[in-house]
Amino acid sequence: MAYSSLEDCLKDLEKNGHLVRVKEEVDPFLEMAVIHLRVHEAGGPALLFENVKGCKYRAASNIFGTLERSRFIFRDTLQLVQRLIELKSNPVKAIKSPFKNFNAGWAALKALPLKNPSSKPVLQNEIQVTDIPLIQHWPMDGGAFVTLPQVYTEDMDEPGIMKANLGMYRVQLTGNDYTTNKEIGLHYQLHRGIGVHQAKANKKGQPLKVSVFAGGPPSHTLAAVMPLPEGISEMTFAGVLGGRRFRYAYKDGYCISTDADFVITGEVCPGENKPEGPFGDHLGYYSLRHPFPLMRVHKVYAKRDAIWPFTVVGRPPQEDTSFGELIHAITGDAIQQEVPGLKEVHAVDAAGVHPLLLAVGSERYTPYMRVKQPAEILTIANHVLGTGQLSLAKFLFITAEDREPVSAHKVQEFFLYMLQRMDFARDIHFYTNTTIDTLDYSGTGLNSGSKVVFAAYGDIKRKLCTDVPAVLRELQGFENASLAMPGVICLQAKPFTTYDNAAAEMQLLHEQLADKLSTLVEVAFITVCDDAKFTAANLRNYLWVTYTRCNPSHDIYGIAAHTQYKHWGCSGPVVFDARIKPHHAPVLESDPVVEKNIDRLFAKSGSLYNVVR
Repeated sequence: MAYSSLEDCLKDLEKNGHLVRVKEEVDPFLEMAVIHLRVHEAGGPALLFENVKGCKYRAASNIFGTLERSRFIFRDTLQLVQRLIELKSNPVKAIKSPFKNFNAGWAALKALPLKNPSSKPVLQNEIQVTDIPLIQHWPMDGGAFVTLPQVYTEDMDEPGIMKANLGMYRVQLTGNDYTTNKEIGLHYQLHRGIGVHQAKANKKGQPLKVSVFAGGPPSHTLAAVMPLPEGISEMTFAGVLGGRRFRYAYKDGYCISTDADFVITGEVCPGENKPEGPFGDHLGYYSLRHPFPLMRVHKVYAKRDAIWPFTVVGRPPQEDTSFGELIHAITGDAIQQEVPGLKEVHAVDAAGVHPLLLAVGSERYTPYMRVKQPAEILTIANHVLGTGQLSLAKFLFITAEDREPVSAHKVQEFFLYMLQRMDFARDIHFYTNTTIDTLDYSGTGLNSGSKVVFAAYGDIKRKLCTDVPAVLRELQGFENASLAMPGVICLQAKPFTTYDNAAAEMQLLHEQLADKLSTLVEVAFITVCDDAKFTAANLRNYLWVTYTRCNPSHDIYGIAAHTQYKHWGCSGPVVFDARIKPHHAPVLESDPVVEKNIDRLFAKSGSLYNVVR
């Protein structure tokens, strides 16, 4: 159905058993976030906080907490949007079947943004930043943040809404050196549209006007995170997905989403940065304080009965996981259309999305060759690492189907397929001194680190062990050898100190195993970590520890390693040093006192009593 507001959506969710009202007073400092995390982990409903301590406005979270609920919200338009994305990728289909695709075309025209609607509810009240629910999510956060913002900017060379960018870039409202109610912080990462707009404004020596929308129809929130094909406006997409035109107006030179619950307007001036963070982020660690653009607040607006939407990110899976699943359901094979030969790609949520990418490609270059080896998938890997958000991948595992099917979305089966076929001397390719995800602290600095491609294809080369080989149980300097999955062993070592010491420790491991390779033929990967039993306890732990705590160029070793003509390889298992390093960001941990305090809401007399049962 076409929601005209966030409240319309929440009422519909409540009517259909997807929402619970939290009537008790809750503190926006840590309590609301911990409540959200507990409910989300239990697969619970959306939450409407009706009594936020120190604030007159309500707040809502976990709106998109499950894929089922997200599909329910967009139940009337989801198939239509999928059809439009498909037609954008393949317009010939529309020409061949004009009547079949008539509704899709009509919906796209109907969804053009509507300027100056008769009703502008968000402009009813001018407020201050401190009137907003100031939610702090994690104990070490630098202040209160907007976690479901829609950040709107326009291109100075091509102004107007159809060339504008709407993105979800976190916003720090309080703390650090920000002047209260006058300054807030914008955090955005590599490959973001807002960066192009700011670069143009800086070049002209002019401030960039920024509008931050919060709330409104749920399609607006999803539009801000959609990786749309070139040429499709986020506002048009929001209109199609929401079944309602994106309504907007201009005030004081700023674009206003008139259906939003809250709007913050302001300017980013050339060269003006202030420290932003820390912030508990979606990799499961804090992103630390770094200089990011300062936004000078112009005005803040709110609807009379506005609702503040928020989410809480942390070690995945969290609510943003459902965003990813919904985006995948909508876009289908759009990325495959862009990269020739690519059949499937999967950014692994359990490893924080960007650190680990799995892909299935094609091998058509040399069908006449008897010996099968990676060829086309190497070309595809380079294309993938040069494509939009995929370019942030740190570990890329890519293979191709041969006699049996393989899916990148069946993570353990995919790893087993690759590890059975991998040639450690041939199939590992490093990219050093390059860019990585801003939120990834495993590298050598902010946005700096390395990448590695594991490209394996061909006949099976090894059987994978299903138990820990005896030789790995009797090592000096390493203990608690544990099986994470067939062919993958975790070893526990002393805490990491320096890379020089790590090299000596890995040399010790090599010396103990180099002459025993015949007993290790069934072992493909070894993860050296701080807690082997935790890392090997389940696939989720293994993926999170191994691929978020490694910088490939610095932390990958190999038993009987060698370099030939600048290509690195090894004869024995590949070793990942996945211990926490001194330069890594702290792991997210909730406050036990807060955890205990919120138990009152889940007791028999509490409004959330039945939610986690």
